[in-house]
Order: sequence, then structure tokens, then C-alpha cells
Amino acid sequence: MAQITVSKEQFSKILSDVETLIEDVTVIVEQDAIAKKRLAEVKANPLIGKSENELNDYLKKRGVQVE
Repeated sequence: MAQITVSKEQFSKILSDVETLIEDVTVIVEQDAIAKKRLAEVKANPLIGKSENELNDYLKKRGVQVE
């Protein structure tokens, strides 16, 4: 395997990019966990899982203007 030389500036840029990617993956994983928890809650109690259309209809019936 050939050896390469990376300047300190290049290495710092690569390290910064990797840290950003790790943070992005962490956010995605946390969002996935939140979504799975909410799905489990809705499956356990279907009454709390209203669709956006159902909520809009509810608001319209009460005189709220919905876009």
C-alpha cells in the first residue's frame, strides 16, 4: 500500500467533514427513534393518531381557517 502525505490543513478539513457527518447521522437516528416511539403510541391507542386531514376538518368545523 502506498503512503500518502496529508497536510495539517487538509487533515483538519477532513476531520471537520467527518464530525459533521457523524452529527448528521446522530440526528437521523434520533429522529427515527422518535418516530418509532410515536408509531408505537398510536398503535397502542389509535384514537390519538389523527391524520392531518381529520385535524383540518375538525378545525374547519370550529371556524378556524386552514390553508
